[in-house]
Amino acid sequence: MSDENSTPSHVELTTDQLRWKCDPETLPFKNTDELETTMDIIGQERALSALRMAFDINSLGYNIFVTGKIGTGRKTAIKRMINESSRLKTIPGDKLYVHSFKNTDTPRLIRLPASKGRSFKHDMEELIELLLKQIPEVFESDNYHKSRKSVIDDFKKTQKSLLSSFEKRAAGKGFAMIQIQVGNMTRPIVVPMKEGKPINPEEMRVLLQSGEISAKKHKEMEKEQEKLTGGLEEIFKQLAALEKDTGKRLKQMDFEFAGPIVSGNLDEIRGKYVNEKVKSYLDEVQESIMENLDIFRHKGDGENSGNIPPPHPGAEDDPFLEYRVNLLVDNFDSKQAPVIHETSPTYNNLFGSVEITADRRGRSSTDFTRIKAGSLLKADGGFLIIDALDLLLEPGVWPSFKRMLRNQRLEIMNYSPLYPITISGLKPEPIRIDVKVALVGDPELFRLLYNRDADFKKVFKLKADFDSVMELNQESIMDYARFARSIAEKESLHSLDRSAVARIVEYGVKLSGNRQKLSTQFNDVADLIRESDYWVRESGHSRMTGADVETAIQKKQDRSRLMEEKIREMMENGTIMIDLSGHVKGQVNGLSVYDMGDTMFGKPSRITAEVSVGSAGIINIEREAELSGRIHDKGVLILSGFMRSRFAQDKPLSVSASLCFEQSYGGVDGDSASSTEIYALMSALSEVPIHQGIAVTGSVNQKGEIQPIGGVNEKIEGFFEICRAKGLTGEQGVMIPHQNIPDLMLKNGLLSAVENGDFHIWPVKTIDQGLEILTGKSAGTRNKDGSFPEGSINERVNRKLQEFALKWKEFSLTPR
Repeated sequence: MSDENSTPSHVELTTDQLRWKCDPETLPFKNTDELETTMDIIGQERALSALRMAFDINSLGYNIFVTGKIGTGRKTAIKRMINESSRLKTIPGDKLYVHSFKNTDTPRLIRLPASKGRSFKHDMEELIELLLKQIPEVFESDNYHKSRKSVIDDFKKTQKSLLSSFEKRAAGKGFAMIQIQVGNMTRPIVVPMKEGKPINPEEMRVLLQSGEISAKKHKEMEKEQEKLTGGLEEIFKQLAALEKDTGKRLKQMDFEFAGPIVSGNLDEIRGKYVNEKVKSYLDEVQESIMENLDIFRHKGDGENSGNIPPPHPGAEDDPFLEYRVNLLVDNFDSKQAPVIHETSPTYNNLFGSVEITADRRGRSSTDFTRIKAGSLLKADGGFLIIDALDLLLEPGVWPSFKRMLRNQRLEIMNYSPLYPITISGLKPEPIRIDVKVALVGDPELFRLLYNRDADFKKVFKLKADFDSVMELNQESIMDYARFARSIAEKESLHSLDRSAVARIVEYGVKLSGNRQKLSTQFNDVADLIRESDYWVRESGHSRMTGADVETAIQKKQDRSRLMEEKIREMMENGTIMIDLSGHVKGQVNGLSVYDMGDTMFGKPSRITAEVSVGSAGIINIEREAELSGRIHDKGVLILSGFMRSRFAQDKPLSVSASLCFEQSYGGVDGDSASSTEIYALMSALSEVPIHQGIAVTGSVNQKGEIQPIGGVNEKIEGFFEICRAKGLTGEQGVMIPHQNIPDLMLKNGLLSAVENGDFHIWPVKTIDQGLEILTGKSAGTRNKDGSFPEGSINERVNRKLQEFALKWKEFSLTPR
């Protein structure tokens, strides 16, 4: 048992416990030139196994979601595993859209082996050119003209014979056939004659009036005229039928002359492609060409004796559009399955689109040649890599993407969230696709999708979780060395001596946050090597040394220290009030971490407690001011539980206590200050002052046990820097949770101060241990009768709370 004046001694951490050091002499090489480069993915065996499995299973739904911190090599590993996959060795076929002659709004899909798509497109273009040359030659031949003239002469002869016979018959009856104008047309009619001349209706009326023609004779003439007119109509019906029959004969003659040319050219194409859809399509092409021979039969003018060159595919008013081929996916030069990394997964970029064009009059139109492939179709038979967050942020993409993966069916259409009515009338034939998708995202996004989206787990059955750390051992250290060698060789940097490798390994340990681990965020490690190489050039060294790496680390920190230095200046000049010496009741220096994105630094904050008689309990001023986060609120509630457990078993806590982070205006969260708040409260209740040169961090549970926290290195270094700036006294230091000892990787300047006794670091397991370090007095262990040793901190607190309880009782009973 200690009296109130005793000063408990507590073990401090030695410099060996504050930092892990990599001894360059233990490395089995002098410089990295002696090492082989490595292309291996380091420290991610679990994730690589998941990727390998996903890419080798061909069953539906075995796509993969890749999680982990940025810089752990997720995308590099994906590409590496793709290169090892047997799926990569299979080259997928080509995809084409052609015109559908039976359903013009639904372009027909044709799949051909790789490189055959380009060949088929070329053959169809060549077909048009050949027909434009050969068909006019046939129709300009003497044999064709003779045959055509014979058919036309037969028609004219028969026509002349019928009309001549009718005219003779009409003349015998005293009538003639003349042409009259009716609107823009002329038509033949039968009229009576007098003295060999036709009589018009006006002249007939005069003759009737003069009596030259009697009414009886006139009626007979009208009757005969009606018969002849009917006969004329019958003749014209015969002539129309004859003309129609002649047209058929001429068309049949065109078929007979052009048919062998068309079928011969198409048969040559048919022989190249053993494909039922191609055969069916070419049959329809042949039928369409024979029905539209006129677009091929005219020659061009000028000196060129050749045909009119075919319009460029897709040109406005292209008469041969129906015979064009839209080659969506061309794998002509492919040596392996496609690997597509879609960096902008908009709806059209991902699923494809049907482009809309405007003609000269501004009218919108489209056709099957305007269908464009998206990255999903381009990746068919291969692999597609997408950043999950980018995919989810694009309007309308995620539901369609899931549906496509679930059904393995792609439908290309226009999508515009701003214009719900589409003007495209095309509905291309759906495409069955087989693609392996790797979504890259963070763990929180994976959990959200897994728990909230029932379809997600059906189409992404595997997860590859990339760890940010790996075990620290000789093998992993050598992996770091080979990685450094690979970066240096790839980017033509200076080679590294073993002191540089050792310092980089130490940097990796600090990044990991644990002395028994190495960071796998190789993006940061590679950046350090590149920046160290800059300082090698500045220093004129032939190789990168540990000093160059240390310079790069210091310069990197200096570039991001503006805010840290501004806060430190305000502490030095008293703008931010902080005490680093002396003893004060109810006041402790707590430690917090500022995360600026590219850097983190520790900052001490004055935490104060004031107590009085009352029933309000512990008041969290930050919460009352709406500046406290939920985790900090929880910490204060745990603090209340600790006080009740220790001091309210035989009396009520008749106390009103306020806790405050002084000069805090931006909000407080986290529970790493909960032990600090207990120390401040216990000091205020016991009226025992706390040493202001000792800062505190650590959360606490209701049993008074100290729990580990994050950012321990930054917190210690931040407090050390302000102490050094204002002058080290030899009594300053930091209390940390004992569980954080393996996390310590403190900088060399701080280690020197500890070694010289200018700064101290104490590991703490319980609140009582912390109280003894802060006050220099015994905390006091509860006796069997429930009391605490006289003069101990706990006894003083208990006594104060008893006094408060009695005063509250007296106050409650006093009439007012």
